Amino acid sequence: MAARDLAAVRGLLAQLGYDIEADQVARRFAAVDRSATHALAVAEVAGDVAGFLHVYARPALEKPLEAVVQAMAVDRSRRRRGIGRALLAFAEHWARARGFQSVTLASALGRADAHAFYTRLGYAPTATSQLFRKPLDF
Repeated sequence: MAARDLAAVRGLLAQLGYDIEADQVARRFAAVDRSATHALAVAEVAGDVAGFLHVYARPALEKPLEAVVQAMAVDRSRRRRGIGRALLAFAEHWARARGFQSVTLASALGRADAHAFYTRLGYAPTATSQLFRKPLDF
């Protein structure tokens, strides 16, 4: 992924319900792009960004070192054509190359089609949880 891809990635994020300002996407991209423990990839079809993936290494005490797919999206008009499969294959290759034992991802409860897709690729649900966030004052 390169900075030139950010407008398309922003559109893909919006398809998932994340309406993020362009300057915020650029700032977040810069932070992720310079991290040695993160990787970004895009899938292109005929020169257009059709999907993207963000994966990172998560060291933890209670889990083995694993790769986490933080975000992945495929343009809704290009789904069911192998793009998501290719992006996850990229994540799995990235994880294996680093000796990780697994790849994990989270998906919103209402995304039944995505859950079926992940299951077809060998991913299995292992937990349910509630996400909590507290904004910090500056």
